Amino acid sequence: MMKTLFDHATREEVIQRINTLSTDCTAQWGKMNVYQMAKHCTIWDEWVLGKGDHIYKQGFLGVLFGKMALKGAVNVEKPMMKNAPAGKEFVVQEKNGDLQLQKEAWIDLIKQYKSYSNPGFIHDFYGKMTDEQIGIFAYKHSDHHLRQFGV
Repeated sequence: MMKTLFDHATREEVIQRINTLSTDCTAQWGKMNVYQMAKHCTIWDEWVLGKGDHIYKQGFLGVLFGKMALKGAVNVEKPMMKNAPAGKEFVVQEKNGDLQLQKEAWIDLIKQYKSYSNPGFIHDFYGKMTDEQIGIFAYKHSDHHLRQFGV
């Protein structure tokens, strides 16, 4: 069975992994430092959960290829590929900040998947997704970035 952030045990596993992040963690790939990654994930989960003022719109390439790519992203047990591109709004420019505060914000968002409700969510590439697909993809996104920093 695919892991999903809608599952209590999976949320707890992700929270434990987030708690092991420290300023000593270095990226195995990509350009972000550990603070930027935690902030990126916080912004991304706020977007998925519908926290804040978001405009949900699928981009042109997503209209062409999104549904086909989504199947490969959520129907296969393998993790996300390294160096997968991030949307511009999810790129964190600031290099330094309070990692502990960022971890706490991210953990709070992970806990909110317990009562997920954002029927208007449209992924910028994949488009409209089922709740099941969202739970799986949200897990894979967190897992991808935690693996990026060796946790």
